[in-house]
Amino acid sequence: MLTGIHVAFIGGDARQLEVIKRCIQLDASVTLIGFDNLESIFTGATKRPLTCDVLRDVDALILPVVGTDDDGYVESIFCSKPLQLLEEHAASLQKHCVVYTGMAKPYLRNLLAAQQISLVELLDRDDVAIYNSIPTVEGALMMAIQHTDITIHGSQAIVLGLGRTGMSMARALHALGARVKVGARRQEHLARIFEMGLTPFHFSELKQQVSNADYIFNTVPQLVLTAEVIAQMPQTAFILDLASKPGGTDFRYAERRGIKALLAPGLPGIVAPKTAGKIMAQTLSRLIAEQTITRGSHHE
Repeated sequence: MLTGIHVAFIGGDARQLEVIKRCIQLDASVTLIGFDNLESIFTGATKRPLTCDVLRDVDALILPVVGTDDDGYVESIFCSKPLQLLEEHAASLQKHCVVYTGMAKPYLRNLLAAQQISLVELLDRDDVAIYNSIPTVEGALMMAIQHTDITIHGSQAIVLGLGRTGMSMARALHALGARVKVGARRQEHLARIFEMGLTPFHFSELKQQVSNADYIFNTVPQLVLTAEVIAQMPQTAFILDLASKPGGTDFRYAERRGIKALLAPGLPGIVAPKTAGKIMAQTLSRLIAEQTITRGSHHE
């Protein structure tokens, strides 16, 4: 239970609604900032403007998956007015307050570090990233089917990277009957790909491996699909870049060659916001409860 804990939300999308519901169920005191246009007002939650006064007694501050942009603006689909998190806001937070987000840009990290406020980036956590790989893969398969005129079954599919999303992606493609090759750098990843019954190759061989690819799914957040690599692909290849912005593909050159290449970050929130929200809610409620236990007697 989160009885006696003050949780504030600043902005967000449909995923946040699941987290808000969960916090209310667990008896937290909930403040919503930047939810002016939200029609269903949650019983037990208060809508407030973004002011220093509102933030003064907050124990846990929850920001959207992408915390702020480079100028401190927080995205909110439920508010028409811009929300900007400034130095004065961070300074008004209590030192025991913990700020939770999916991933933080340097602006947010520096803002909180200057005030010695703890920051937790949920997408850095293995559990959240593995759960999130499920809607990501489903969304990726949906997009691949929508944008091509062949079946995944029997196709030549390449997955780049064997992280949390790469492994789930490779497994799903294999289960659908694709001939799957997976590119990785680390020897233990190459061994794991072989163990999974897939074809491993080292990134240094990427140019040679793409010559007959139908689908290429990139999960590596650095430029791996360079012009030199794209030049070796058949014009019918379809690239889906699942890495965080700006992705790992030379999109300009792909367009020039007439190869369809799409950047699709944040698929969980697009294709399955309810599931993605429940994943966040489960983890966040546990972390806030742990934070309270660690903090000890602040609310006694």
